Parts: sequence; C-alpha cells; structure tokens
Amino acid sequence: MSRLLIASDAWHPQINGVVRTLERLARHLPEFGVEPVMLTPDGFATVPCPTYPEIRLTVALPGSIGRRLDAIDPDHVHIATEGPIGFAVRRWCLRNRRLFTTSYHTRFPEYLAARLPIPVGWSYAMLRGFHNAGAGCMVSTRSIELELQERGFRNLMRWSRGVDADLFRPGRNPAVLDLPRPIYLYVGRVAVEKNIGAFLALDLPGSKVVVGDGPELETLRRAHPEVAFLGTRVGSELADIYSAADCFVFPSRTDTFGVVMLEAMASGLPVAAYPVAGPRDVVGNSGAGVLDNDLRTAAIAALSISRERCREVALQNSWQSATRQFLDNVTAVHRAPRPTRSTGRVQSRTGTQTSHPPRPVTGSKSSP
Repeated sequence: MSRLLIASDAWHPQINGVVRTLERLARHLPEFGVEPVMLTPDGFATVPCPTYPEIRLTVALPGSIGRRLDAIDPDHVHIATEGPIGFAVRRWCLRNRRLFTTSYHTRFPEYLAARLPIPVGWSYAMLRGFHNAGAGCMVSTRSIELELQERGFRNLMRWSRGVDADLFRPGRNPAVLDLPRPIYLYVGRVAVEKNIGAFLALDLPGSKVVVGDGPELETLRRAHPEVAFLGTRVGSELADIYSAADCFVFPSRTDTFGVVMLEAMASGLPVAAYPVAGPRDVVGNSGAGVLDNDLRTAAIAALSISRERCREVALQNSWQSATRQFLDNVTAVHRAPRPTRSTGRVQSRTGTQTSHPPRPVTGSKSSP
C-alpha cells in the first residue's frame, strides 16, 4: 500500500469544510490501496489565532516536523493548508526534492482583509508563492480555478467534494425544530466572512435558525434575539436539523465551495444564495436552489422547489468519486516531466534522478 501524507493546520476540534473534507479523504483512501498519514496540530503545542481564538496555530520548530517526515518517509505529500505546518512541510519537500501537491480551500486574503488592514494583493502574492512551488494546486470549482489563474497561480487541478447521502437524507426527524414555518436554516462558522448578518436582516415569514459557533456568535445573538441559535451540532443531530428545515440560506460571498450546501440538498433542502463562486458551482442551474443578488427573493422562491430534486442533484456528488479525482491528480503529477531544481528545464522521469526521487502513488484505481 502506498503511503500518502496529508499535512493540515486545520483539524479537530475545529468543525469546518476543510476538516470534513480531509476526514472523508482519509476515510476513503484505503479503498484505493493508499495508506493516509495525517500530520496535524495533534501532538504539538498550539496558540490561539489572533482575532479567531477558536483556531489554534501550531508552535513547532521546522526541524521537529522534518524529523517526523523523515520517519514517515511518504510516497507522496499533500499540503492542505497554508499555516505553520503547511509551510514547514513545504520547506522539507523543497529541501529533499520531493514532489508535493497543495490544495486551495479558503480565501484567506479576503478573510484577513475583513479583520485587519492587510491589502488583498499582498496576501495573494504570498499564497501564489506557496502554491506555485508545488507540482499541482487542487481547487474545488471552475470559478475558483479561473480566479486563481488570473492571479498568476499555476498547475491548477480540479478536486471536487462529496456528501454522505446515508446520513444526510430527507424525513429523518421533522419534529426536531418546533418553530413557526417556513424555517430558514444556516449552518457553518459564525464569523464575519460568512456574511450571516445579511441573512438575519432579511424580512422573512416564519423562523430563522443558525447552527454553528464562532467569534461573531454573541454579537449576532444580541442583535437578533428572535433567531434560534443552536450552537454546534454534528452527526445525526445536524442531519435531523437539515431535514426538518424548509430552506437553506447560504449568505457567504467568499466561500470556495460550501460542503454544507451539498449536505442541505441531500437532506431535501433547497438552497438560497448569491450568484457567486461556490453557489454558482454547487447549485448553478441545477434546479436545486435559487441564486439571486436579492437574498430574500432567492429564499422565498426556493420554498417552491421539490425536496426530491434537491436530493437528486446532491447524489451526483460522492466522496468516493472525489477521492478518485484526488488520486488521479496525484498520479498525474508523478507521471509528468518535471523541471530540475537548478535550471528549471524539464527533466524526464527516466532521466538522472536526485538522491531522493519522488515515488508514484500506485494505489488501485478501481471503484470501491
């Protein structure tokens, strides 16, 4: 079995789309003959992230992370985040001339600009240098791919997402939300970049429900006492809430995908969102939601969409197919000619190799 290391600064106890995606990837990789090894903040000292204390940043010398990587000796390295662990693993890969891929999950430049006076262009320059050093940068949608191409990102590869259609399904427990209908639901981090205030300010009949935690929770709770804030819910509790609501409202303008939209649709819940990257790719013209610059118009119109159509669209996205796509990307970078470190000229895989040549991931490509 091939050994594939996944390096991520985002991990438990965080609850977000990045962690959920990596969990699912690690769960399904063995079905393809690949052994996943996670390198996360577990086992390292951490400190709270400025302005977002729920996120912990790893405090570790690059040498200690390098020694872990030496001991693991992975066949391939995938760097999922651009944090302290991600930078340390990137440094190890470049020093040892190991091929690695990265993935772009989060619009950090916009998130930083919403909190601190840091120009978006500066942040993108840093991220461009981080990702362009790898053999491929995986992005979840065509919209994000086009945006990053315009900003000078290279070697972009598509890696979509999936949904657990057995857990998230219609009709689980309709009585779990005993509120006036229609019930409009938001699930996700309660943070400024999610634009939740735009949803809560809408004049809508019925009830609004927010599931999740984050730095804006208390501020929004005080400003909107009429809203049901349920805090963090996971697993069957979360699935019950999805299936009991009437419309899923996704107010974010900055998400790169939005796994929660797939979970909502698998639960038979139509989506109301802005026509921006993320909703445009996940919902688009599928008939499982309404995209409109007037979020109220979208939310009201979405109520007329059938639950059957929403689930039908969601079922087109499985974690098995997303894992297969990820491995296809990894295999492609190992088969491709690569530039030498000193000259930048393309070096054939059959040409002179370094003392630490990258090894291909050779897991089975058959369907599980």
